[in-house]
Amino acid sequence: MSAHTASRTIRTRVAFAFTASALALLAASPAQATDGYFLNGIGAKAKGMGGVAIALPQDALSTATNPAAATALEKRVDFGVEIFVPDRGATISGNGAGLDGDYSGNGANPFILPEFGYVRPLSDHVSVALTINGNGGMNTDYEANPFANFGATGPAGVDLKQVFISPTIAVEFAEGHSLGVSPILLVQGFRATGIQPFTAASADPAHFTHNGTDWSFGGGFRVGYLGELAPGINVGAFYQSRIWAGGFDDYAGLFAQQGGFDVPESYGAGIAVQPVEGVTLGVDVKRIEYSEVQSVGNPLAPLFTGTPFGAEGGPGFGWEDVTVFKVGGSVDVSEDLTLRAGYGRSDNPVPSSETFINILAPGVVQDHFTVGATLGIGGGKELTAFAMRAPRNTVEGSGSIPAPYGGGEADVRLAETSFGMSFGWSF
Repeated sequence: MSAHTASRTIRTRVAFAFTASALALLAASPAQATDGYFLNGIGAKAKGMGGVAIALPQDALSTATNPAAATALEKRVDFGVEIFVPDRGATISGNGAGLDGDYSGNGANPFILPEFGYVRPLSDHVSVALTINGNGGMNTDYEANPFANFGATGPAGVDLKQVFISPTIAVEFAEGHSLGVSPILLVQGFRATGIQPFTAASADPAHFTHNGTDWSFGGGFRVGYLGELAPGINVGAFYQSRIWAGGFDDYAGLFAQQGGFDVPESYGAGIAVQPVEGVTLGVDVKRIEYSEVQSVGNPLAPLFTGTPFGAEGGPGFGWEDVTVFKVGGSVDVSEDLTLRAGYGRSDNPVPSSETFINILAPGVVQDHFTVGATLGIGGGKELTAFAMRAPRNTVEGSGSIPAPYGGGEADVRLAETSFGMSFGWSF
């Protein structure tokens, strides 16, 4: 095979993988709710290390966390699949309208989420990359509807899916120091069912529930820095802007600002060190500003001061900003085998006063334990596997169900298990 033919074949395979990833992600229903509703890691290698990636480029998906990582990677492509199994539910007690009971939101499980990354150096100091990944999402499916005594029919729940498509360019502006930037295209879909009784509190009752999956598009950007402070010591930082998105018109009566649902801004920093040859340790810290997006951050309280669902300043899920810590390590057991482990800790975004509406979106897990491994299979090819367990966390309501809905408390809970594999090829 000629060099030209081989190059064309590689380009064809990469294009095919890109197209397949995009279609699969758009079809998937991601139910991740790890760092709030952000993923706890992007890329199989990072996921095996608790999500650590800001100062530790390991595969092409690293550029989805820190765009500057592209200059630290050789030409490669990565394609991964995660199988995700959340365990979500709620318990209602002391409710005067007859809602008391224990409810499972697990009507839909498991979820399959692919991801794709490609990096290509253009010169010794400039590299480009492309990633496609799910941001996470919120999914609940209560086959026994918690709101049935209010007159709700059918299963209750929501399904939010978000896909980021991020081309990247990165430049090494000084030896060992790089900057990168990624414009971000957002594609997102949303569906709500089984919440008919609350349409009376909406500014637009016809666009509140049971309108199928509505789609919207948006854009923003991500910038990053990666630097080598000394041999074996790297630092990194990133900032991701708010992703400004078109409204969900079919749910203009549910979300504040007539269906507005932007992705909140986030930023963070990390450090990675190699204390001895073959051993790498990393730490990341990240901040997510959920409260800045009205549909996510506004509390339920405006409903009882005359501002209905869907209006400017209208009720939301009441999520608070969160800080996330991640720590991970890897050991090269041999030339072809690397083992990983990690831990992540996220603040809980759901306050005890807002659990009633968050029956639909109980993104409350806080601790994440991960393991992973990579096996080289020759010819620049490798297989990576990982597993993650987030133990159940329960947020007990406190003054959570307003008197007009019968009072009492709603306790929400979530646990998560995920595992996956990826194929990487450096060529």
